[in-house]
Amino acid sequence: MDTMSVDAALVDSAAAVAETRDATRAFLASLEQPAVAREAADTVVLVVSELVTNALRHGGGACTLRLTAHRDTIEVAVDDPSPRVPRMRTPDLRGRAGGFGWPMVNDLADATTVVRRPGGGKTVGALLGR
Repeated sequence: MDTMSVDAALVDSAAAVAETRDATRAFLASLEQPAVAREAADTVVLVVSELVTNALRHGGGACTLRLTAHRDTIEVAVDDPSPRVPRMRTPDLRGRAGGFGWPMVNDLADATTVVRRPGGGKTVGALLGR
């Protein structure tokens, strides 16, 4: 089992999200057997991007990303200081209020979880095929 952690701060959210995407690509490329298929890697990167963006935007401005590689899956976990859990809502087709990210993550992942942490905050997780 391989693991990686990346901390992201809201100092520049676009840069923080780009950094986590790059770190995720590097982590996936470093994995030995079985290698992560290209389409699966793209999906993991997209899910990481959405979860980190949501954590920075709605979760208090800072987050920690943890990636864990299992034999058949990649586990994505994003911790943030907010106790508010993601919710499904109707996407804003005019592009002002979002609403696309959490439904997309749920569609792409084999499973998603939201766990409130003792002392505050939460961990949002997604399990994706390798």
